[in-house]
Amino acid sequence: MPATLIEQKDNRVTIQLTVELTGQMLADEQALQQSLNEAGQVAMVPMLKQFDTHGEPLRVGGVKHTLKNYAPQTYETPYGPVPVERHTYQTCQGGRAYVPLENDARMILNSTPRYSQMVSGKYARFGADAICDDLLECNGRTLSRNYAKKLSDFVGSVAQCHETEWEYDVPALDGPVASVGLGLDGTCILMHEDGWREAMCGSITLYDPEGERLHTIYCAATPEYGKERFHAKFSREIERVQARFPEALYVGVADGARDNWVFLEPYTHRRIVDFYHAREYLSKAATAIFGRDHESRDAWVTDWSHRLKHAQGTAGRLLKELGVRRATLDSKDFIERDEALRQVLVYYTNNKGKMGYPNHLKRKLPLGSGVTEAACKTVVKQRMCVSGSRWKEGGASCVLALRTLKLTPGRWQQFWSYVMRHGCTPY
Repeated sequence: MPATLIEQKDNRVTIQLTVELTGQMLADEQALQQSLNEAGQVAMVPMLKQFDTHGEPLRVGGVKHTLKNYAPQTYETPYGPVPVERHTYQTCQGGRAYVPLENDARMILNSTPRYSQMVSGKYARFGADAICDDLLECNGRTLSRNYAKKLSDFVGSVAQCHETEWEYDVPALDGPVASVGLGLDGTCILMHEDGWREAMCGSITLYDPEGERLHTIYCAATPEYGKERFHAKFSREIERVQARFPEALYVGVADGARDNWVFLEPYTHRRIVDFYHAREYLSKAATAIFGRDHESRDAWVTDWSHRLKHAQGTAGRLLKELGVRRATLDSKDFIERDEALRQVLVYYTNNKGKMGYPNHLKRKLPLGSGVTEAACKTVVKQRMCVSGSRWKEGGASCVLALRTLKLTPGRWQQFWSYVMRHGCTPY
């Protein structure tokens, strides 16, 4: 027997459903899921109708609207499609129709907020085909891949359009914030028109006095020339954190790319080159110096890595060491080895002032950009570089907007709170 509405009294709805037990657990569970979906569809009718008017004239933004018609519309819900008759309004001059039910219930396209949240949340993690399979298997809910993408892109566009005005709170933390690490880096994704291009990713990490990570805020942007859009977005995030934690010590951590430091300098008290990038250049120098002598090469890298990390002034001493080693290179593969050492010398010369690792270690400040490197992988690569993926600008920007909301703790819930308060118009 299908689910039926037994009673609707005031704000209370009573639904009756029946499940016939067969003695086969999987079949009984599937039958229960179907009955629950039927009950949900029945309950959704009065749930939606509570947001409709009785047909009386109303004002929207100070402009009078009168009834245009009373017509059925099918809405997508977590339980299945639900047909509902609702009032549609228009001004005396025509133009865009206004549907009070859809506005006040915060419908997104023709989907309920909860269903939109489910679909777009899944789309942030995996592709449209996987969403359809997941909803069918877990919820008994059928969905077309085109609608999954359309709905998710709409939610992503809402997030982007309101990112300058909707501010997100930092969740309750386990301790006081002593320092904040700021990092940015690029990683490539395959674009539909331009081939492989660099998308940008940034991280803002809050640390306690012991150097333990408390919270991380992620920021990302699709490939662009000049990085202006990403820099503007990342700057807003940094400025909001600085307003929230003005007493914290702000530390910029990145690789040796000059444009990273140009951006980070105004926002940071200290700047440090990622230790693991610096160590990679030690390995490059050791290969040029020792060639195939792996034992000597590894011992040299280990020794200088330890000194660089724990002994103040090591960067200067290392530059002298590299100069001596370069001057005494033998003739075998001289050109290639000399060029490799020249590049290492340039790298350490340019970044010598940002290699105060012993002092940072003593003060329990971040030494590496591992959080940012991980963000490049988790925010961008895991979703954008699955097999066969090629992206257009609009679709890629929507997915990154959804992923940064999902992966930054607390933001997904706050975003939907904003949607329920202010609506979801993407402009």
